[in-house]
Amino acid sequence: MKPTPRSIRLAARAVLVHEDRLLLVNAWPASKASELWCAPGGGAEAHESLPANLAREVHEETGLRVAVGAPCLVNEFHSPRRRWHQVEVFFRCTLLEGVLDAAWKDPEGIVTSRRWVTRAEMAGMLVRPAALEAVAWGDGAAPTYDPLELILE
Repeated sequence: MKPTPRSIRLAARAVLVHEDRLLLVNAWPASKASELWCAPGGGAEAHESLPANLAREVHEETGLRVAVGAPCLVNEFHSPRRRWHQVEVFFRCTLLEGVLDAAWKDPEGIVTSRRWVTRAEMAGMLVRPAALEAVAWGDGAAPTYDPLELILE
């Protein structure tokens, strides 16, 4: 029997390249340590635009203030076992103010670390979605849609 699906979760994520480095976060509580890195952002709150949601989430997770630009990627991932399906809209962002501070705490306790990475450094990291590198550095063949993939659990 196929499990009853839940609603699809909508999220917004930031593609923020500053001084040729991409901002990534590790969104795993310390009790569930993982080497998986992703772009900052999170679930959309109803009655707030995706750019407003994203600016708030980036600040909560990193302490940085950003200007949210145009969408550049749509990504989907899911876990049939957990009945989880998320659609993420990635937006190009520009840093307005702030610096990364190791003492910064995500009020929700989800993001445990954050860092700027070069493209060369990304090659040795576990980053999702897989298309993020090409999108961040504007490769001509970068996809605008990253098809449904299984979540890394």
